[in-house]
Amino acid sequence: MKRFLVRLLINSVALWLTTLIVTGVEVVSYGPQGDTLAYVLTLLLVAFIFGLVNGIIGNLIRIVAFPLYILTLGLIALLVNGLLLLLVAWISDLIGFGLTVETFWWGVLGAVVLGLLSWLIGILLRPIVGRSR
Repeated sequence: MKRFLVRLLINSVALWLTTLIVTGVEVVSYGPQGDTLAYVLTLLLVAFIFGLVNGIIGNLIRIVAFPLYILTLGLIALLVNGLLLLLVAWISDLIGFGLTVETFWWGVLGAVVLGLLSWLIGILLRPIVGRSR
C-alpha cells in the first residue's frame, strides 16, 4: 500500500511538472479557478486513472504488440504511450474535468516528458522510500 501511494504521488508531481513544461497538455480542476486543494485532488485523480490505464491496457498492448516493439526497436512505445495519454484525457473528459491534450503529437511529447519526470523523481525518492530494485 505504501508503494502504491508513493507511486501515485510521484505520478501526480510528474503530471504537474509535465503540464508546466508541455503547453499542449493541461489539467482542468473540478473546482473554481485558483482553488489549490481542488487542483491537487484533480492531479491525484488523473494520476490514479493514468496508473490504471497504463497498468491494465498498457500492459495488454505491450504484450500483443511485442513483435512491433522488436521490429521498430522500441520506437513504437512512443506512439503507444501517447495513445495511452490520450485515452486518459478521454476518460477524464467523460467525468467532466481532468487532463486535456490538444493533439496526438502533444500527447506523445507529454507522455515522453511524463515518463522521464516520473523516472527521475522515482530515482530521487528511492533512498527516502528505502526500496531498491
